[in-house]
Amino acid sequence: MTFVVTTPAFSGPVQTLLELLTSHELDILDIPIAPVVDYFVENLRSRPESLTIDDLSDFLLIASILLEMKTHRLLPGRDATEPDEEFIGWEERDVLLARLLELRAYAGLADSFITLFERASRSFPRLAGLDSNFVVQPPDLLQGVTTTALAEAYLRGVEEKPVPVVRLNHVTVDAVTVAETVVSLSQRLPSLGRLSFRQLVDGITTRIEIIVHFLALLELCKLGHVQLGQGETFGDLELEWISADRNVEIGTVDVYEG
Repeated sequence: MTFVVTTPAFSGPVQTLLELLTSHELDILDIPIAPVVDYFVENLRSRPESLTIDDLSDFLLIASILLEMKTHRLLPGRDATEPDEEFIGWEERDVLLARLLELRAYAGLADSFITLFERASRSFPRLAGLDSNFVVQPPDLLQGVTTTALAEAYLRGVEEKPVPVVRLNHVTVDAVTVAETVVSLSQRLPSLGRLSFRQLVDGITTRIEIIVHFLALLELCKLGHVQLGQGETFGDLELEWISADRNVEIGTVDVYEG
């Protein structure tokens, strides 16, 4: 069967197109391959009963030749350049070394293939299947599950959950304020003379009270009633009442929270 194709540069049987291209009367770059294939596919769909295996083989052969010819023209190969054009400017020794390394790579690859072939020749596939008595059964996921257990699980899932309550009856809060401690120290310190902070808080066991006493001393020092000093680094903090006034107004004391 003769297939007639129509392209911008040629219209006629596909065998004639191949002869013109082979004799260089037409340029393969001027012949698009897609219309040729589209025309063949169209004939194949419209008249499938009139096509034979020989027709299909002939067209595939011609299409392959056209595709190969166009590929050679579009993609320049090694024949398009001189054999050693890529090595121009190289020393002869470098050229020989490059070729030697290339040959060694091919030789190493060949040895690897031989090793793989030898290992494959010593292996034998399993031709027999599983034993007829060997039956794989999946586990019964409902084993041990009863209707009573399902009902109890449903009741546990729908029952109302108790609201969690955080109880603070075990927490004891010491009601100690800086302002009250300032007033207390202003009444005690004038009669104690010079002493250390360690002696002032001697007998106090709670940490919060020691912190409040320290903050109260800072307030008294800021107001000019108490003089603080430290004889050496990390030594005891020395304090002394230096004001003649023992009355400290609580309203002038800063409020500490936390």
